[in-house]
Amino acid sequence: MANPILKWAGGKRQIIQEILDHFPKDYPSRRFHEPMFGAGAVTFRIEPKSGSINDINRRLVNLYRVVKTRPEDLLICNRSHRYEKEYYYNARNRFNAPIEGKYLDPIEEASLLIYLNRSCFNGLYRENSKGGFNVPFGRYKSVDFVQENSILKAHEILKNLDIHNEDFSYVCESAKSGDLVYFDPPYQPVSLTASFTSYSKEAFDFSNQERLKDAMIELNDKGVFVVLSNSNAPEVVELYEQLEGFTISTITAKRAINCDGGRRGEVGELVVTNVPKENRLC
Repeated sequence: MANPILKWAGGKRQIIQEILDHFPKDYPSRRFHEPMFGAGAVTFRIEPKSGSINDINRRLVNLYRVVKTRPEDLLICNRSHRYEKEYYYNARNRFNAPIEGKYLDPIEEASLLIYLNRSCFNGLYRENSKGGFNVPFGRYKSVDFVQENSILKAHEILKNLDIHNEDFSYVCESAKSGDLVYFDPPYQPVSLTASFTSYSKEAFDFSNQERLKDAMIELNDKGVFVVLSNSNAPEVVELYEQLEGFTISTITAKRAINCDGGRRGEVGELVVTNVPKENRLC
């Protein structure tokens, strides 16, 4: 089992077991796909032997490709960073250089992503409208931006998986009957001020939630097992509650990333799946 290399809004470390409870009992023997990877807590927990991961964020995908193919070179680069405010902002400018058409070596880019993610305020990943990372410096007693153990363990897992950088719908072609797909989309906001949908410049709006539902129906028709987590926003419940062949469960998760510290804490989330209850892990 590997720990996620990155901190990530909406990460699943707190509710992994509740998600796994909805998986088929024999899930370790199945090909596994995670089309909205983020920090990848579920994949890193179950260590699939075959399948795929995907994310729409190119820079995130670059990181995982580097971890898969050149982990030692990445670690060398990681050890060169310093946890200092001035260094942080210079590193952020360097990371954003491709926006201006400047070349950035893939290993350096991956290393800067880890460094910035681990050193920035509240562990956020946020882009402006031009695609530039714009989170300010964080203040911590200590920061592990080398992440040696996590990278080496993640390498062993990722070398068995295909890595994509495209729309989540690729999985409708890639997944075969008997495979297992876990969807972890940017959650539908439960209020006007709560949103995890814009960690990249391409926001995930409700029309994409509807496309995701259609993909789940297509996968179900192919005989693919599907599990999805999302917020318990009323429109999400309405989207799935009448979906034939699927059931909805409510679970509770603790969320630590919120601009308002007083609003961090337990929130209700949904798990939607077509795995028959008698075939689930729990």
